[in-house]
Amino acid sequence: MRTTWDFAGTRALVAGGGGIGAAVARALAEAYADVVVLDVDKDRLDDTVREGVTGVVADLASPAACRTAVTEAVRLLGGLDVFVHAVGVNDRRPVLETPDEVWERLLAVNLSSAFWLGRAAGAVMVPKGYGRVVYLSSVSGLLAHRDHAPYAATKGGVNQLMRVMAREWAADGVTVNAVAPGYTETDLTRGYLAKPGMRASMESLVPAGRLGRPEDLTGPVLFLASAESAFVTGQVLYADGGRTLV
Repeated sequence: MRTTWDFAGTRALVAGGGGIGAAVARALAEAYADVVVLDVDKDRLDDTVREGVTGVVADLASPAACRTAVTEAVRLLGGLDVFVHAVGVNDRRPVLETPDEVWERLLAVNLSSAFWLGRAAGAVMVPKGYGRVVYLSSVSGLLAHRDHAPYAATKGGVNQLMRVMAREWAADGVTVNAVAPGYTETDLTRGYLAKPGMRASMESLVPAGRLGRPEDLTGPVLFLASAESAFVTGQVLYADGGRTLV
């Protein structure tokens, strides 16, 4: 899907090389940005890398690894103008059946990496007086879906983290926003959607009548990553086919 945006000369870092992250990286590259993608899975990165996109293998579950990853991306790009956080894992269980290790893993991958990477990106952007930070959140940060407690908590945390960053960095020319997808068809959801009746059940909750695709998120993300969004900060943009209306 060709974008109308022009990101020529823009240095962009995308954390998360699968699903939505891959689609965003491709869209940025098609709009002439130079892009580095971070992911722990080398095979997934190999599928994402193309002209204009460089992959860096990185485990983003520790603050030191996140600092190192951003430093390497800045070295490869020669600077940093846009940071997109599209990292996410899920584990669907009732609260009473959720072990500590599942809570801790989702907290580290989904929320702590958002803080660690965002902080490192902000440390580059704030001194130069320009930057765009976009987090991929979720409607689960607002809606109370069953069997989603750790995931929902991390996405709600991402939304509030984004707002505080936006307030702190607004006067420095750095905007911070989030795009919240509804249920989207990615590797993260494919197994769940394959369960009998699950796809039809999920589609019935969406006024648009279908589930999202990664490409549905690229336009909202690219708008928030662009110079044209200079007066938009601290906002959650729901790209959900109307799911949050129900």
